[in-house]
Amino acid sequence: MTLTVRAASPDDAVAIHAVHAAAFGRDAEGDLVDALVAGGHAAYSYVAVGDGTVVGHALLSRITVGGDEALALAPVGVVPEVQGNGVGSAVVRAALDAATADGARLVLVLGDPAYYSRFGFTRADEHGIETPEGWPPAHFQALLLGGAPPQGRPAYPPPFDDLPDQR
Repeated sequence: MTLTVRAASPDDAVAIHAVHAAAFGRDAEGDLVDALVAGGHAAYSYVAVGDGTVVGHALLSRITVGGDEALALAPVGVVPEVQGNGVGSAVVRAALDAATADGARLVLVLGDPAYYSRFGFTRADEHGIETPEGWPPAHFQALLLGGAPPQGRPAYPPPFDDLPDQR
């Protein structure tokens, strides 16, 4: 399969929703993407296209930490048929590269440290970032992109409140 990674367009919305539904076995993550885009919270959205079909997606959304601008990486999804082939890494890397080029200072993610450490994520609490209540500190991670990172409590946009708990 030939893989191309590019910025998502509005025409990709249905395919992006389908990627997350396939990856997570439910609509919640696709609904989250739809709500974040509709609410103007999406900052960077990248898709992986294989043989003309969207097979992966990563979204960076605008959040705040201690009142300062930051980004959240969520969700990241890859259709099951191509998982384990670097598709997720490719879309995450593209989104992080775009954010870095634009001068972003901090990205947060709730996820598997074994996976996200490959991008440079480390425990958020080691950088003065509070772990949201009920979230496992080892899985709440930060990527410092440049400059002094914001510190304090993260605030996520309202669509994240509707995501079922997966902790």
